[in-house]
Amino acid sequence: MFEFRLSVLPPTDPLPADAATTFFWHSKHSLPYFHANVGPRLAEYGLVKPRNVDFVRIAAAVLAADRSASRSGRLSRWNQRDISLTIDVLAVGPWNAVRADLERLLGFLTGDAWSLTFRREVGASEQLGSAAVGAERAVLLSGGADSATGALLSAIDLASRGEKQVLVSHWASTNLRPLQTRVASEIERIARGTTADHIKVRIARGRHAPGGESYGREDSTRSRSLLFIALGLAVASVRELPLWLPENGYASINPPLSKSRRGSLSTKTTHPKFIADLKRVLAAVDAHHDVVNPYAYSTKGEMFSSVSDAIGAAEASTFLSVTWSCSHTGARTYGSGPNVACGVCFGCVLRKASFVASGLDDHTQYLVPANAEQRNWLADKTVVSAMRDFLAAPFGEYELSRLQIPADIPLADVASLVDRGRDELGHLAL
Repeated sequence: MFEFRLSVLPPTDPLPADAATTFFWHSKHSLPYFHANVGPRLAEYGLVKPRNVDFVRIAAAVLAADRSASRSGRLSRWNQRDISLTIDVLAVGPWNAVRADLERLLGFLTGDAWSLTFRREVGASEQLGSAAVGAERAVLLSGGADSATGALLSAIDLASRGEKQVLVSHWASTNLRPLQTRVASEIERIARGTTADHIKVRIARGRHAPGGESYGREDSTRSRSLLFIALGLAVASVRELPLWLPENGYASINPPLSKSRRGSLSTKTTHPKFIADLKRVLAAVDAHHDVVNPYAYSTKGEMFSSVSDAIGAAEASTFLSVTWSCSHTGARTYGSGPNVACGVCFGCVLRKASFVASGLDDHTQYLVPANAEQRNWLADKTVVSAMRDFLAAPFGEYELSRLQIPADIPLADVASLVDRGRDELGHLAL
């Protein structure tokens, strides 16, 4: 059993007995044990709904714990972890009422057994600010191709009515923030006057606890997008805005390449079951929960084609090539540049196939191995062999039944989406 706690109070002197497993997020100045450019009451964004403040704290705690509890084994042999987590919230009662549902939701997301305890703690006062003034929609912008596509097409749609949007980004890696800024600038260049605000949030636990102990390290993190959604809903809650979570539907329903990818290696944060269950939990506690994936029935290639239709092929190629889809950064250890994608992870393979399917030139720089270390690293990370096997095998009713699609979504629509996604991948030379 892993046991962790999120506290919105600063560490005491002497340190509490559980300081080595406590994440102290007490302000914007919680370094070095917690990295944040916003306080735990989120006051600088305005009057965020209280339960959305709580949800951000919960999501931040889940991500911190997820990154600190090491798994054993890999792929299908990964173990299920038992994680106990205590979280400071503004109100305990509403969350106790949905605790079992929330624990199941987290289990679906990460493949682990979660046990949550809530403790009432408001935290220190914070200066009230404002954000997203004049916006009619909030859109999550990660820097990836899907979020960039959604944000751009949203901006073009809003521009036709003289309206604006707020972009919400979350970053932990220092390489990610410049990418998000660059993509947002391109959107504003193409659809001028449509960005009311671009909020770039950093929330991440540090490497070491206040006493110097390491928090631990786990790289299979599948809960990071939960915090992204929580932050988007928190910003949107101030003005009751709808939140767009743009993700191609094929990746969202998450058809596994093999039995070994049914675990924590595959993301489920935009899976229709997860989104539906999350909205039910948030509605039950009176949190803002107006989140939608407008591309739930589109493939990535179809999304790329929509960009091409909207701004032309040459502009679309340039815009989409600026985005990032790679899951890995480890090649930098072996001399690769920070802007070089691996080309062999699922994100890169799907990206390549989408450029081909949409007829757009791909200007992404992919790694061409220059030495044995880089070749070995790529061989360890590649999904190409698994992708070939996946495309060679049929995907019928039995496989569809294992995707856990909600009952109100017609399986015929899902089957069509899977077929179109597989067809796009099949046209890529693997």
